[in-house]
Amino acid sequence: MDGRPWTMVSWSIVYCPWSDLMENIARYIMIGGIVLFLIGGGVYLAAKFGIPLGRLPGDIRIEGENGSFYFPITTSILVSVVLTVVLYLISRWLNK
Repeated sequence: MDGRPWTMVSWSIVYCPWSDLMENIARYIMIGGIVLFLIGGGVYLAAKFGIPLGRLPGDIRIEGENGSFYFPITTSILVSVVLTVVLYLISRWLNK
């Protein structure tokens, strides 16, 4: 055996070409779930410690009679800077 997944069918061994693709899909789904979990935990902790994400000075909010418009520009910039620093540190740590 050369490390590939094998399946026993009718008393013979057959290579399943879809297993590599399914492993990659499963890996990406699990990584996506972990990322969503971490984002959710960060938002929860931000609310718990009173960090006003989405209500920072510079966030644009226009409310009228028929609707409202909200664009959190300051929050977007802050989240972008934090993610840039975190991903930079992770990439430096992985490339050692």
